[in-house]
Amino acid sequence: MQNHKYGLSPEKFQGNADLHNFFEILTTTADEDDKVYVSTMQARNYPVTVSQWNPEKNAFEWASNTIPHSEDAIQVTQNVANFFVSEARKSSNRPPKQTVLDNLIYNYSPTFCGIAGKGYDEVYIFT
Repeated sequence: MQNHKYGLSPEKFQGNADLHNFFEILTTTADEDDKVYVSTMQARNYPVTVSQWNPEKNAFEWASNTIPHSEDAIQVTQNVANFFVSEARKSSNRPPKQTVLDNLIYNYSPTFCGIAGKGYDEVYIFT
């Protein structure tokens, strides 16, 4: 699912030596105005991947009919999640167990707002 505007064009990316030397373009996407932008990049020498699209929405957001829910779309969500988890597991950083437990999203209650049709089924509100 993509609904972004004002993305970085491949031409501007190629014209910026710092970006071009650090990142490699993996995907491009056309926005609603048919302007092509860089939608996924990966660092050439570091475990850094960035996306300007929403791989999670296929499986978890149902308030908009513009979000694909086909078997292929769900597979994309699962594959991207598996990739990100695989990359995170390569890190040797391990916070203390209690720190992890104290910061789990499950310690907070989501607010259902899907009926409002604003594009998010649930949100977390932190005061």
